[in-house]
Amino acid sequence: MKFRVDEIASVIKQEIAQYQSEIDVAQVGKVLEVGDGIARIYGLGKAMAGEMLEFENGAIGQVFNLEDNSIGAVVLGDYLEIKEGDTVRGTGQLLSVPVGDAMVGRVVDPLGRPLDDQGAIDSSHRRPLESNAPGIAERQPVDEPLQTGIKAIDSMIPIGRGQRELIIGDRKTGKTAIAVDTIIDQKNSDVICVYVAIGQKESTIAGVVDVLRKNGAMDYTIVVAAGSSDPAPLQYIAPYAGTAMAEYFMYQQGRDTLCVYDDLSKQAAAYRQLSLLLRRPPGREAYPGDVFYIHSRLLERSCKLANQYMIVPASDPPDTRPTSDTKIYIGVPGKVEAEEDLKKLDSDKHEIRIIPGTGGSMTALPMVETLEGEVSAYIPTNMISITDGQIYLEPDLFFAGFRPAINVGISVSRVGGKAQIKAMKKVAGSLRLDLAAYRELEAFAQLGTELDTATQRQLDRGQRMVELLKQDQYGPYHVIDQVISIFAGTQGYCDDIPLERVADFEEGLLKYVRDAYSELRDGMIETLDLSDEASQELKEIIKDFKKRFMSA
Repeated sequence: MKFRVDEIASVIKQEIAQYQSEIDVAQVGKVLEVGDGIARIYGLGKAMAGEMLEFENGAIGQVFNLEDNSIGAVVLGDYLEIKEGDTVRGTGQLLSVPVGDAMVGRVVDPLGRPLDDQGAIDSSHRRPLESNAPGIAERQPVDEPLQTGIKAIDSMIPIGRGQRELIIGDRKTGKTAIAVDTIIDQKNSDVICVYVAIGQKESTIAGVVDVLRKNGAMDYTIVVAAGSSDPAPLQYIAPYAGTAMAEYFMYQQGRDTLCVYDDLSKQAAAYRQLSLLLRRPPGREAYPGDVFYIHSRLLERSCKLANQYMIVPASDPPDTRPTSDTKIYIGVPGKVEAEEDLKKLDSDKHEIRIIPGTGGSMTALPMVETLEGEVSAYIPTNMISITDGQIYLEPDLFFAGFRPAINVGISVSRVGGKAQIKAMKKVAGSLRLDLAAYRELEAFAQLGTELDTATQRQLDRGQRMVELLKQDQYGPYHVIDQVISIFAGTQGYCDDIPLERVADFEEGLLKYVRDAYSELRDGMIETLDLSDEASQELKEIIKDFKKRFMSA
């Protein structure tokens, strides 16, 4: 076979024209030593703190220490297969996780990899684990309730959307139960929930997921699991991963979100382990000096974002989005700079509108475990100073059968009544003080002193209110049912009911109102208020039901 010279020349020219030089440029280092989840690496001279690294065996790492001749990195995966001399590539990117709607309903590890045998997660969105918290001007006051479905909390220690409320107590006192009940109660509230399990047994995490699934809560929940058998680096980054997943919904969709961190004392222990292995100087209780910062920078990302506004023609459809030329205003309702600009336009033809997808929130429920009720230990005091209040669970109350075992005396919400509906404010305004007074009287009555009639009446009322505030696990109450129940107690309708029958009275009353007086209940749900007329009608209903109950 013969080839003509011009044909060969033509083929060569074509190949030259199509040739593309692909040069793979990367920072490459060598592992000097590895063990216990950390690696010391030589050669990555341009590495930045928090940068993602790729090890030769496919494991991912993160830069922690930047030293004169080497860097210290944590290995987020199997470090046992990494050996001295292995190559490490710098990616030039911060550690990030997949986020988006595809994550909802899934159980993932802190790197966003599925753990639930439901296939791969197809998400085109990613967010860095660490990001700056919104500034003051980008926030608005917390004033919208996040209902927990737990009577003792919604009535006395209310939580608002965007608040950070610490759940603190000894192990096995019901901390996780409160958080899980709160997630279950968001079923009809359009809140996306993220449950972060840190350092727990895999069987415990599986039990929580099973409860959420049985109650239909996995439809709006992401579970981020870093079990007790996972390496310390994964336990350390788990809360940041969960926060990044929630932030997507807050920033991109303007949704309300709830993050549960169960629990941050285990994250602090994992961080202490990494820091000591990396030769960082230890401080109080051997924790490194910046252990406060790992929690403060996490929890400051929780907030209620301010709404963003624009001025548009009144004829524009409701879902109008801003263009590149649109002037955007940030503020809270009634205090928007746009009001001045609107005066310069024809106010009949233009109006101020909230930009769709703004004004979302992230509510944080961090947990901290105490030892023998020692709230003055290092991590508990740090967390109390960072958060907007705490729910303290007391072992003595728990074992005495008062569940949830909330100590009302030292539990507090720094948002308070601003995060309560009007109806709850009206019926539960003095409940905290009444219960605190009852606890004092109860201690006094144990001395065996004879009590006058008024004191005895106060004791009887307190005992019935404590019974009313008891609640079964995984059975959150609708907020209006809570109002009706507490109204019956504070108005004295339970005072002469035997203690052992108070729970039956409450259950029967709520069913009676739902079945026979649904219009009253629906009206309260619509207005979230208890008008004078509704209050009078409710009194008559409770009296009528009480007669039937006592004669049964």
